[in-house]
Amino acid sequence: MNRTDLKNSFRQCAHIGWTQFRFLFGSFEIRYKFLLSFSAIFFLSMLLCSFFIYVYVRNNIEARIESELTNATQMITNMVKTAVNVSTKNHLRAVAENNLDIVRSLYDQFRQGGISESEAKKRAARVILSQSIGKSGYIYCIDSAGTVKVHPSFPLVNTNVADHEFVSQQMDSHQGYIEYDWKNPGEERTRSKALYMVYFEPWDWIISASAYRSEFIRLMNVADFRESILDLKFGERGYAFVIDRDANAIIHPVLQGMNIFDEKELPNQFLEDMMRRKKGKSVYSWKNPGETEARTKLVMFDYIPECQWIVASSSYLDELYHPLKTLRNGIFGISVIFLLVMLGVTFCVSRTITTPLQELTGRIKIATAGDYSIRMNRQSSDEIGQLAQYFNQFMDQLENQIRVRHEAEQARQESQERYFLLMEAAPDPIVNYDVKGRVIYINPAFTRVFGWRLAEVKGNMMNHFVPENHWAETKRMIQQVISKDGIFDVETRRYDKQGQLKDVSISGASTIDGQGNLTGSIIILRDITRTKGLEKQLISAGERERQKIGQDLHDDLCPQLIGIAGLVATLKEKEWVRESGNLACKIVEFMDDAVEKTRSLARGLCPVHLVSHGLQSALEEITHAYTYQDKIRLECWTDPCIDFPDNNIATHLYYVASEAVSNAVRHSGGTRIRICLESGTGEQTAVRLTISDNGRGIPEDRNGDGIGLRIMEYRAKMIDSQFHIDTGPGGTKIQVDLGRVVTLVKKEIRQ
Repeated sequence: MNRTDLKNSFRQCAHIGWTQFRFLFGSFEIRYKFLLSFSAIFFLSMLLCSFFIYVYVRNNIEARIESELTNATQMITNMVKTAVNVSTKNHLRAVAENNLDIVRSLYDQFRQGGISESEAKKRAARVILSQSIGKSGYIYCIDSAGTVKVHPSFPLVNTNVADHEFVSQQMDSHQGYIEYDWKNPGEERTRSKALYMVYFEPWDWIISASAYRSEFIRLMNVADFRESILDLKFGERGYAFVIDRDANAIIHPVLQGMNIFDEKELPNQFLEDMMRRKKGKSVYSWKNPGETEARTKLVMFDYIPECQWIVASSSYLDELYHPLKTLRNGIFGISVIFLLVMLGVTFCVSRTITTPLQELTGRIKIATAGDYSIRMNRQSSDEIGQLAQYFNQFMDQLENQIRVRHEAEQARQESQERYFLLMEAAPDPIVNYDVKGRVIYINPAFTRVFGWRLAEVKGNMMNHFVPENHWAETKRMIQQVISKDGIFDVETRRYDKQGQLKDVSISGASTIDGQGNLTGSIIILRDITRTKGLEKQLISAGERERQKIGQDLHDDLCPQLIGIAGLVATLKEKEWVRESGNLACKIVEFMDDAVEKTRSLARGLCPVHLVSHGLQSALEEITHAYTYQDKIRLECWTDPCIDFPDNNIATHLYYVASEAVSNAVRHSGGTRIRICLESGTGEQTAVRLTISDNGRGIPEDRNGDGIGLRIMEYRAKMIDSQFHIDTGPGGTKIQVDLGRVVTLVKKEIRQ
C-alpha cells in the first residue's frame, strides 16, 4: 500500500469517527451537552494553561537551579581566591615587616654609635638579599623616587624603575599590598605577582617582599573552608566539590582524597570534558559508590588559575523535576474543585477581605498624618482580626517609642548643655579628641593659656603642640588613654601658639559610646609653669643657702680650727707646758679630726663649687669614696672640655650620680660600676651623664616606693633634662641627657 492509499484510508476513518461522534452527541440531553461542552472547554483550557505553566515552571526551575549552582560555584571560587589572597598577603606582610625590624635594628646600632651608617646599610642589604620567598620570590628596596637601592640583580642597583606602573604605586603609597602582572625576560606570557611593602623613613627605603601568587597555594589551608563547601546542598543529594588538574578530589562528600580517573567504577568522560573546557555547564549520568543505578546530573563548574582547581556545584535532575509531577496532579485536582466553588466562594471571601482592608488603609492614612491614637475595631478572630490586633499593637508600641525617644532627646540635650557649660567654665585647658587624634573641641581656658582658637584647630591634629623631645612619653600616654587606663597628673611640657614652652600637668581618659566602643579622648592640661618656676626658685634658694653654709664652713670655720690647732702645737713646744704635752697632742688630734669633718660637711653641702676642677673632679671623688669596696671596681671617665656656667646644674648632676652609685653598691650585686660624663651626639642632647653597672638589675616586683629613683628623676626634670633607666639581668644603666637649651662652655685645653 502506497502513501496515497494510506492517506485516503485515514481520511475515511476520520470521517466515520466524526460522523459517529455527531450522532452520539446529538442523542444527549441538553444539560449533558452543556456539561460536556463546558467540561471540554474547561479541560482544554486547563490543559493549555497546564502546558504553559509546566513549561514556565520547568524553565524557571532550570534557570533557578542553574543560577543557584552558578552562584554557589562563584561563591566557592571567591572563597578559595580569598583564602589564597589572604595567605599571600599575610605571608608577604610578615616577611616585609620582619625585614623592616632588621633594618630598624641596624639603624639603631648606627644611632647608638656602634657602626657607621654605610656599614648599617651594607649589613641590611646582605640580610635582605640572603632571603628568598618560595622558589622565585625575593626582597628588594627602592626609594621614593623609584631608584633601586637593594635588589638580587646587581645591575639594577641605583637604576630608576619609576616607569613601571606598580613602582609608581609604591612611590605613592609607601605601605600596603599590590597585585600586578609581570613577564620576566625570556618568558612568553605574564604571570600574576604580589608584593607587600613597608617604609623605613630614615633611609627612604620602600622594602618590598615580592613573589608569584601561584607559589602561595601551599600556604592555603583547605580545612578553613572544606566544611563550608560540604555544607552546601542542592535538592536532597546535590553537592559541591573541588578537584585539581589531575582529577584528585580536593573536597568531595564521598570521594575525598581519591583520584577519580583511577576509580574504574566511576564514569570519567564528563571529567575529561570539564578538564578541557575548565568553565561552563554539563549534563551527565553519574553513579556514586553504593548506588544501584546512574542518575542524570546537572553541574556548573569554574576554574581557579591560581590553584589550577576546578570548583563545581551539581544536582540530580530527577530531584529538580519532581515538583513538576506534583504540580501536574495538583493542577488537575485544583481545576475540578476550583470550578465548583470559585464563583460562590470568591464573592463571599472577597467581601470579608476587602472591606476590612479598605478600613485599615484609611486608618493608616490618618496615622501618617500624625494621629497615632487611631485604632482598628476587631470584629473577628481570623487573619483579618489578627491583622487588626497587630495594627493596634504596632500603633501602641510606636506611640510609646515616640514618647520615650522624645523624652530621651530632651534629656540628652539637657545633659549636653550641662556638659558644655561645665567645660566652658572649667579653669583648666580641656581638649576633646576623636578616635583618630583630631581636635573636636577646646574650651576657652585652652585659648587663654595656649593661644589657639577652636576654629584654628578643629578637625586637625595637634602634633606641633608637642615638643620633639617629649614625643616618647606622649606616645606612652596616648597608649594608656586608648587602653582605657587613663592618665593622671603627668608632668610634661607643651608649646603655646607663640612657640614658648609651658610646663603642664596632664590628666585624661578615653570616651566611649553606648556599645562600649572607643570614640575619642578628653585631655585636661593644667598650666603649672608659674608653679614650676617658683619651685625652681625655692630649690635654687635652698641650694644657694646650703652652698653659703658650706662656703662659710670651708672658708671661715676650717681656717679658725686650723689656726687653733697651730697655736696648740706651738704651745706644746713651750718649756712651761711640756708636762702637758700629751694633753696638747690630744687636742691637736681632735682639732685635725674637726677640720677634716668640717671639710667633708662643707663638701657635702657644696660638692661642686668647692672643688677647683668642677663636676669632673667631684665625680671622681665619688668613686674614691668607695675604695673600701674591694670586690667592686669603680671607674670614672669625664670630658675635661665640659664646664657648666650654672653651678646649680652641676650640683643636681652630682647628686644624681652619687645616689645612683650608692644604689648600685648596695643593691646591684655587680662587680663593676662606671660613671661617664660626655658630650652628646644627638640633635637633642648636649651633655650626657651615664651611670652603669653589671649587676642583677632592678626587679619589676621590687618592694618599697623607689624614693631614690624618684629623687633622681625629679632632679633631672629640675634642670630640664631627660631621665632614662635601662635595667635587666645584665645590669642597670641610668642616663641623664641635657638638651641644647642648656648653655655649655668648652674649656680650652692647654698644650
